[in-house]
Amino acid sequence: MREPLFTTSPAGLSLAYLEDGPADGGRRCGFFWLGGFMSDMTGSKAEALAIAAVEMERPSLRFDYSGHGRSEGIFTECTISDWLAEAVHMFRSLTSGPRIVIGSSMGGWLAMLLLRALGEDAARIHGIILIAPAADMTRALMWDAFTAEARATIERDGVWHRPSSYGEPYPITMKLIEDGRQHLILHQRQRIACPLRILHGDRDKDVPWIHGKRLFDTIDGEDVRFILIKGGDHRLSSERDLFLLQDIAIELAEDSDRARET
Repeated sequence: MREPLFTTSPAGLSLAYLEDGPADGGRRCGFFWLGGFMSDMTGSKAEALAIAAVEMERPSLRFDYSGHGRSEGIFTECTISDWLAEAVHMFRSLTSGPRIVIGSSMGGWLAMLLLRALGEDAARIHGIILIAPAADMTRALMWDAFTAEARATIERDGVWHRPSSYGEPYPITMKLIEDGRQHLILHQRQRIACPLRILHGDRDKDVPWIHGKRLFDTIDGEDVRFILIKGGDHRLSSERDLFLLQDIAIELAEDSDRARET
């Protein structure tokens, strides 16, 4: 793994990032990756997109949120607002041409929030791929799903360590829960001008596929598809799933190039 580059976040923290493929000349449609909660930019899906970017000669950007991977920051002090601000900063400062935004789990929620937050710059998003999107996760998948004992611990101590099947327990803070309330999107409709794909495994135990369908049902657009993957888990990182992700990302990028050539 090569050494990352670094930039400064709006909050003054050093954020690690990697650029894959050719330099962004503002012409060919590229990729923009948003990872999940407590993940980093070296995961298998991010790497698969990087490979596709190199092979198809398309620019691609991935980065670690504050408190994640090689970036600065204390995880338990970070919030959805922080990570969204960082996504906006990275998109505006380190990309110039059209992009396909790909978000996994929490990154799927951030991708939808990014679309709103970018204002006029959102016109450079020419496609969105959401992988097991955890929209409104701080409420729907955390607070509302927690036991009374877990909620009491968060209210008393400010943090509860949620057991994880992927390693160490996840620290869930009251700060994260409270901040997430201002970013809820499942209660309102959103119109999407670009193509959007939701990929979800029918065996996802972390973000059940019906949750991804809830998000799908709130989205209006001419080219919006929900793809349920038989046997797929939350990570969707099998060889089959990674090939599907690459194929969809490349297809959307090629469609963007053709549309701008006509």
